[in-house]
Parts: sequence; C-alpha cells; structure tokens
Amino acid sequence: MNRGMMLKLENLVQLHCACRQLHSLSYRKIHRTHWKPVKSSTYPMRPIQPHPQLWQTDTFISAVLSQYRLLATKEGKRPGKQKLPPIKPKIERQEVEIQQRMTAEDLARAMDKDIDHVFEALLLTGIDLDSLEPDSVLEEVWIKEVVKKSGMKYKWAKLKQEKVRENKDAARRPPADPVLLTPRPPVVTILGHVDHGKTTLLDSLRKTQVAAMEAGGITQHIGAFLVYLPSGEKVTFLDTPGHAAFSAMRARGTHITDIVILVVAAEDGVMKQTIESIQHAKNAKVPIILAINKCDKPEADPERVKKELLAHDVVCEEYGGDVQAVHMSALKGENLMALAEATVALAEVLELKADSTGLVEGTIIESRTDKGRGPVTTAIIQRGTLRKGCILVAGKSWAKVRLMFDENGKTVDEATPSMPVEVVGWKEIPSAGAEILEVESEQRAREVVDWRNYAEQQEKIKQDMEVIEAKQKEHKDAYKKERESLANLTWRQRKAALYKTNKHLIAMRSKERVESDRNVLPVIVKGDVDGSTEAILNILDSYNANDECELDVIHFGVGDISENDINLAETFQGVIYGFSVNANKSIQQLAAKKGIKIKLHNIIYHLIEDLKDELSSKLPPSVVEHIIGEASVLATFCVTVGKSKVPVAGCRVQKGQLDRKLKFKLIRNRDVVWKGFLTSLKNHKDDVQIIKTGMDCGLSLDKNIEFNIGDEIICYEEKEVEQTISWDPGF
Repeated sequence: MNRGMMLKLENLVQLHCACRQLHSLSYRKIHRTHWKPVKSSTYPMRPIQPHPQLWQTDTFISAVLSQYRLLATKEGKRPGKQKLPPIKPKIERQEVEIQQRMTAEDLARAMDKDIDHVFEALLLTGIDLDSLEPDSVLEEVWIKEVVKKSGMKYKWAKLKQEKVRENKDAARRPPADPVLLTPRPPVVTILGHVDHGKTTLLDSLRKTQVAAMEAGGITQHIGAFLVYLPSGEKVTFLDTPGHAAFSAMRARGTHITDIVILVVAAEDGVMKQTIESIQHAKNAKVPIILAINKCDKPEADPERVKKELLAHDVVCEEYGGDVQAVHMSALKGENLMALAEATVALAEVLELKADSTGLVEGTIIESRTDKGRGPVTTAIIQRGTLRKGCILVAGKSWAKVRLMFDENGKTVDEATPSMPVEVVGWKEIPSAGAEILEVESEQRAREVVDWRNYAEQQEKIKQDMEVIEAKQKEHKDAYKKERESLANLTWRQRKAALYKTNKHLIAMRSKERVESDRNVLPVIVKGDVDGSTEAILNILDSYNANDECELDVIHFGVGDISENDINLAETFQGVIYGFSVNANKSIQQLAAKKGIKIKLHNIIYHLIEDLKDELSSKLPPSVVEHIIGEASVLATFCVTVGKSKVPVAGCRVQKGQLDRKLKFKLIRNRDVVWKGFLTSLKNHKDDVQIIKTGMDCGLSLDKNIEFNIGDEIICYEEKEVEQTISWDPGF
C-alpha cells in the first residue's frame, strides 16, 4: 500500500472521530453552535455539513474504517458488537380478569397496580376504607367500580374445568332372547290397612308351608319366603307390612312384584292405607287379587267392600272387572289354598318367565348386620343364577358371595330367578331396594363403587350450590333492605344501630354470669363483612332447642380471628366460628395451647351443620333397651325355699335367648309390672345361664311377684346411644 493511500485513510479516521463527538451532543446544541472545521497543516479537509448529513457520513466512515482495520491487520478479527435487548414500550392493560370473592390484593395484582391505587379508586364509592384491609374480600360491585374508574375493562375469568371422568357404572343387560326364557314362580306382595289381617295371613301361609313340608319354617328376618302348593307350584311372598321397602322399590323403577294381594277386612271396608296400597299397585302397573279377610265375623259384609272398591277403579269379576276376589279367614285358615290357587292362575295368565343364564340381576329386600356373618342381605334374583364366588355390586357396596341361605336357613349353592336368598359376603351394608348387578371381577366392582361415590359427591355439591345460591339471594335481599334504612348513617352509627337491635344476643360479662347446671354451648361468630355475620345470626335466631342445649352467642363481629376472640372464648369456654375469614398461625397456636376450637367455613350451610353437630355432642347419651329374648308364661306354681314359698313361672322362649346376667321385665296386658334381675333360671332341675329359642325353663323373680298364664318375660340390655339435637335450621 503506497504512502498516499495511507494518508487518505488517516484523514478519514480523524474525520470519523470528529463526527462521533458531534453525534454525542444534543440536537438542540448542534443547531445553536456553528462549527468550523480545523484545517490540517498538511492535508486540506472538506467542510463538515450540518447535522442531518452526519448520520450518512457516520455510516460511510464506519464502513471505510472497518476496511482499513482489516487491511492494517491482516490476521486480526473484527470485534463483535454487543446488541442491547429491544426496549418494548409498556402497554397499559386494557382488560382485567376478575372473579368473585377477590381481595384488594388480588384486584391490584390483576390490574398490575399497587394496593394504594385500589383504595384511591374506592374513595368516591362511599365505602368506609377504615374497615378495609389488603386481604379484605371485595364485593362484586366494588370490583367493577374500581376497574371502571381505572379506565379499564373487565372480563370474568374462566373457571378451570375438571377433567370429565368416564362413566364406569354397571348397567343391566339388554333383554334376553325369548328362546332362553324359562318359567319362574310369581313374586307376590301382601298389602293393606293396619289390623286388616296381613300379618295373620302371612303367619297362616307359613304354617301351611310347615305342614306341607314337615320342616322348619322361614326365619322371621328373611323378609321373603316360598310356599309350595300341593300341586307342586311355588309362590314367593314378600313380607312387607309396615315396611317402606315396597314404595322404595317402586320409586327405583324395579319390577320385583308380579302380583299384589290386597287384604281388606270385611267388617271395616276400605280405609286410608287400603287406598295407598291401591295407588302403589297402579303406579307399578301390577295386577291385584282381592283378599276379603275376617269373613267369619258376624258383622262381615264382603259385598260392601267390593262396592267401595269401585270408587278406586278396583272392579271385581262379579261386577264385570278382572280382579279376583277370595272370601277368607286368615285366623281360621279358611280358603288359604283358594287364594294360593288364584295367585297361580293369574301367574299362568301373565306367563312369567326369566333368563337363568348370564350375569345375575336382582334387588335387595332387606339388609342387616349379623354378629357372626357381618353384613347380610335378603335378595330376590330376577335374572341369571347366583352362585358362590359371584362378584355383586349394589348401591355403593360390593360383595364376593361366600354363603347363601334359603328361606329355611339352609345353605344353598345357587339361587334361580324369583328365589329369595340370604347373601353373605358384603363389604358394607347396602340399602334396601338397591339393585344387584353381577360384574366380572373384584377390580371391576371397586371401579363401579368408586364411580358411584364420585357421582353422589358431584350431585351433593350441585345440590349444596343450589341451596347456597338461594340462601345467598335471600340474605342479599334482606341485607339490602336493612341497609336502605341505614344508608345515611356513618359506619360507626350503623354498628351502633345494629348493636342496639341485637343487644339481646350479646352475652353478659363473665363476672355477671351465674354458674348453673344448664347445658350451654357458647359461640363466637366472626364474618368477613356485616352481611355475612348478620345472615348467620338470623339463622341462629331460629334455634328452638334450648330445652336440650342452650345456644349462647357471646360475641359476633367482622374480621379475622384475633387474640381477643381467643381470650373471650377461653373465659366462656366457647367455640369460635369464622365465615370466610382467616386465623393466622400464631392465633391457631394460641388457640391450641388454650384448648379453644376454631372452625372456619366458606359455606353457611356447612357452618350451620357443623354447629348442629357441636350442639349434639353436648347432649348426654340416651339409654335404649335392646331386647335379647322373649318368653311367654305357660304355667305357674310355687316352690318351697326354706320356710317361704317362691312363685315360679314355667316359660318357653319364643324369640332370642334369656341370659341370667341381663335385666328382665314382666309384662302383663301390655303394662310393665316388674323390672330387675332373675332370682333363678333352671332347665328342668339344673341351674343354667342361658336358655335359647324353643327351650322350656323355670324362672323366679322377686318372691312377692306372682305370675299369670300369658304373661311375657322380656330379657334386655341397656345401651347408650348418642342423641341428635332436634333443631331444624331449614336447610
């Protein structure tokens, strides 16, 4: 490179440095000052142009200088320029996502503002800022007002939707192929008015069954039994008198009953429960057989019964209808077989059939707990054949069948359609009327139960929300109405007016309280706002069970749980209830140290239910007599003990067992004559401890107590049962 080129490049470098200095000055200063170029003594320079051309010169010189540096240092590398991140202009948020029950801090965070901005926006809304804290919950109107005064728009935040669970419930199978159907016995329910002979009819049928089979009859608790007719036909009877199972089954849409036997007393005629039974049968679309009972009485009038039934659309065959009528006497056993034959004839007309193959379907008639077997259910199979080892689901319980018993208490290996059977092996007790479905495995059974628990929980949440929304609307309307009369008052004046109105709810000072034996539950109520506290107090005003446990509201207020609340609760030994408020860690530790209960809720419904449970826990347990055995006196005599004679009763145990260690009572003509412990209990001549069902024994009570034939001896034990407060808060 020649010398001339080097000089030109040097001149350009000097020019570049001068331009940089000019560029660093402000635009204003450039226009006020007239710069003059400094002439080099050796090389002349061109005059510098005004400011607008400096940017172009700068770009040109930078390019030339870069070339110069590359030429001057052949192996040098061009240093990399450090790029600054682009500065994005701050755009004020135009839309704010809001949601219900936002605190002042939440709103400030959503608006990208500080907390003071929120309070400033609330200055002109008439809200008392002294009562507001950063964690105070704002009403919906306040939230919208703050966003509006801030020059922004609001939109409701989208709620996070839970993932919809797949329905894992079990269901009945589609209808079977008619080719697979086989005849089955009819299922009959006996209904009617009280004291019209339903129980007597059932007892007579059981005795007929005993005489025909020459074997033991059905146990009293199974709830269903089979009757074998001389012709070989079988009929399944449901023992439902005085029982709500029939109505429950009808409500669930299960068609267990094929025929209804309507029992009407010939001397009384159609009564209230007779009409209800007719309505049950019509709702279930089940045919009726009329059993006119007590026809052996002189005042019996069967024709009057038939005419009265015409008003309820029950038309007997004598009047051109399709209802069979049987005149009978259940007490004397007259025309029992005629009733059974009428039932079989109607069953043949109905052509009752069922599918005895595939998965089992049925319905639970009764459920109970057996000490030796655990949960036990009585069921009627409607489809399939139930065998040991089957996995069943009913309601929210499932079972692996371990044992099955028939109506005579004997074990069976399988149960076919229309057969009543006791099932052992349930994990929990299912409810009566529940549908039984067989599933493939235990895993599938757990899956079904989990789904049903989940579905019930979702339904309960839905119902709770409906109740809550209705109550919130009611309380909000009442709150607005109350505030209309207090609109022109200051916050402190409003509090004074509310105090004067509810002065009777404020508890007396602890030094003025008189200790007594009253059953009292002192409570402190704290709410997030006045409206919430007043709503809770209004509900507590409806408390009407002070004779059981007195509810004493010793203090109520607004705000989080404080140390003063803890001290007050300690003084009165009360419970603190908070609605949509908080209790910090130090307050909780202090309460735990002093043994004070703090119960926080966000739903009024749950708070009141919790309060009701707390009131119930204050009630003393009630003593209930649990009957262990019953015996009847068949004979009376006296024995000589020393110089005195002691009355002795010859008894037979009719139900349960007699245990000498337990208490006994003597009942005569439905009146309790004596209570206490036995003096002696003998089987023949031997002293015994226990006498079981069907056994004879001799027993003696107090030496001054004499027996009469027909007296009842009841063996019982006393158990303590927790009581529940009778207050109905209206939820």
